[in-house]
Amino acid sequence: MTGSAAGFDEAALTHDAFLNGRVMIRQPRTGYRAATDPVFLAAAVPAAPGQNVLELGCGAGTALLCLAARVPGLRLTGVEVQPAYAALARRNAVENGAAVDVVAADLAALPTELRARSFDHVIANPPYFAPEAPGAQDAGRDRAQREATPLELWVDVALRRCRDGGVVSLIHLTERLPELLSGFAGRAAVTVLPLSSRAQRPAQRVILRARKGRRDPFVLLPPLVVHEGDGHPGDGEHFTLAVRAMMREGAALPFGER
Repeated sequence: MTGSAAGFDEAALTHDAFLNGRVMIRQPRTGYRAATDPVFLAAAVPAAPGQNVLELGCGAGTALLCLAARVPGLRLTGVEVQPAYAALARRNAVENGAAVDVVAADLAALPTELRARSFDHVIANPPYFAPEAPGAQDAGRDRAQREATPLELWVDVALRRCRDGGVVSLIHLTERLPELLSGFAGRAAVTVLPLSSRAQRPAQRVILRARKGRRDPFVLLPPLVVHEGDGHPGDGEHFTLAVRAMMREGAALPFGER
């Protein structure tokens, strides 16, 4: 057992670079590990200095810290249901010189003080796999990846904590897009950016941006292609130029603004 309420054993952690080393994240070697999704999510948030941001399910804090590296002066709050990961997010925030308030709580039962607040931005990368999907051997990884709280509740809580006119940003699987759109219907103006692993391939993930209280028509943007070419000719990452700028330089995601 590498995770506990107090945190992770040091030997169970790796120390990984994001944004070309501008952000260094300690994360479990065999538990839930951040890859590109939190970097995409951070790049998608149209935050400005001085605004406040809430992440539901912040894990070890990767998305919030990548966002902090791009936009100075943000007031950041993370909610994480697994105490060991919440403790890790606090440690990562301190080691990266970022002020992040991390609350160990279930988003379905937020503390009173959080339910009394509203935020300029709410972001989330909800679990991808359905409750009946096969579970991961590591309990922390399983909790992070397999849905326990219904997706509709993630959307509802995000909207409730977002101020009127604020923005909710989510990344999820394309197949769950109908559920996401249903949750935002009549409550926000939605723009969706599909992510395609390669040109001419179906998008497997989407980034959704919803502006609360707006009634503008739904917008589906052209897909953002992640990798160049038809396949990996070697061990390199082969990101397209736009994606490389986000992954390595912390650039903002080119998103249709309205």
